[in-house]
Amino acid sequence: MDTSIRLAQEPAADALLSRSPLATLIGMLLDQQVPMEWAFAGPYTIASRLGADDLDAHDIAGRDPEEFAALLSAKPAVHRYPGSMAGRVQQLCAYLVAHYDGDPTHLWRDCDDGREVLRRLNDLPGFGKQKSQIFLALLGKQLGVRPAGWREAAGAYGEEGAYRSAADITGPETLAKVRAFKQSAKQAARAAKGESGGGTNGETGGGARKPAAGGGRGGAKPRG
Repeated sequence: MDTSIRLAQEPAADALLSRSPLATLIGMLLDQQVPMEWAFAGPYTIASRLGADDLDAHDIAGRDPEEFAALLSAKPAVHRYPGSMAGRVQQLCAYLVAHYDGDPTHLWRDCDDGREVLRRLNDLPGFGKQKSQIFLALLGKQLGVRPAGWREAAGAYGEEGAYRSAADITGPETLAKVRAFKQSAKQAARAAKGESGGGTNGETGGGARKPAAGGGRGGAKPRG
């Protein structure tokens, strides 16, 4: 990818995201229940521990699950739930190998219909509708992948000038805007819940739609 991504807010990690579609996809998968920068720095941490300059879906999918979970669990851990997320990363890579020869660009490279790209993303293990729409918006806004109807397919995340998600972050200033939007949305949700008199004060996680089996090393699975 000939672009510059600044989602990890770390030069080396962002450089990997900028040149590696698989790293960006895995970062999107990890982006749940942890700060965004932590999630998108994860692919670089994985690559470094594998002694590689990039990530390879065939290699990751073929690794021993317990050893891969241990690799993600080593401190500093790649995620709050490294064992569970290790399983999800391997499941995602195995799907890419089986359906796209391990190349995530095949998800969008031969498709000129935004709705179809969204469908393909939504079929990925660990990707639900929201995560798929955010990644589609990221493709269109920052990576130059703009199939017909991509903004509409991405929903609110595709809106021009919005600061809702990772798709809108290009540096510290826009990161602050996205965080402010999310905080405002949480406050509005709490207020609405209080007015209705139902529910609890707990937050609802944006977990994946198709979790990998088993928690692995690293404690409980992310909420899904």
